[in-house]
Amino acid sequence: MRAMQLRKPGTPLARVDVSAEVKPQQVRIAVLACGVCRTDLHIIDGELPNPKLPLTPGHEIIGRAIELGSAVEGIKLGDRVGVPWLGFTCGQCKFCSRGEENLCPDARFTGYQLDGGFAEEVVANAAYVFPVPNLYSDESAAPLFCAGLIGWRALCAAGPSRRLGLYGFGAAAHIVAQVAAYRDQEIYAFVRPDDRKAESFARAMGAIWAGPSDGPAPRELDAAIIFAPVGNLVPAALSAVRPGGTVVCGGIHMSDIPAFRYSLLWGERTLRSVANLTRTDAREFLAFAAEHPIQTTTTRYPLEEANCALSDLRDGHLTGAAVLVP
Repeated sequence: MRAMQLRKPGTPLARVDVSAEVKPQQVRIAVLACGVCRTDLHIIDGELPNPKLPLTPGHEIIGRAIELGSAVEGIKLGDRVGVPWLGFTCGQCKFCSRGEENLCPDARFTGYQLDGGFAEEVVANAAYVFPVPNLYSDESAAPLFCAGLIGWRALCAAGPSRRLGLYGFGAAAHIVAQVAAYRDQEIYAFVRPDDRKAESFARAMGAIWAGPSDGPAPRELDAAIIFAPVGNLVPAALSAVRPGGTVVCGGIHMSDIPAFRYSLLWGERTLRSVANLTRTDAREFLAFAAEHPIQTTTTRYPLEEANCALSDLRDGHLTGAAVLVP
């Protein structure tokens, strides 16, 4: 099968032909669409350490089951399924035993330690594969499997909030904004200074205000989620939320957070991160998405143009999410 493969971090992906056998607990999936996530960019650019090499990136995968391992249950040949970032956990450690499998020290992740979906086919552990809601096309469903899932976890971590700030308005934020709108929350979008296109996009996705991330919030916020991997936004978000409010860092990688005055944190404000996701997150969010239509804004690229899609994401040229289609 064709795949776009990372041989060395910091270098472009190479088009290669690869093969993979199916083990008893695995399913082979013909890839129909695969989203391009900022985490892919962090891996390819060498900002996340120790990826499997060579590596096929991609962890927002939509496809059809075409081969089942001998121990697979609950999936039939021809089923349309999605494969997210979390690809394996031990099931036995103290984290797994208390429902925190996202923190499992032996966890492995799709498109990082496991080959992913920048390919015609992918082999995945069947226990970490999920049915795709019928109302979404292959292309529109792909961003749900990371931008949507991490956005959902970050939204839950932010807690109940009437006024919610979103710092960075890309693939995850444009999904979170719609979920929050269904919950009657007010969305305030903070984007790159002078990025009028992003401001318009945020308003179209339900934000009641959109403005520059280096400026003050128009109103005191109950909570904020930072999706942009920019450490300087942490003090800005803390200064925007009320006493008792929460700031959630939603990315797997962020530049260094500068020193800030204790007064920004004081007043029982909470600063926290979200790490990876759990299968419970996936089941909850996909059930919500099946009942509440979410518009995902995508730009389609052929598989062989993966490097172009990554470059467009790196340079901030995308509205919404890039999706590779073999």
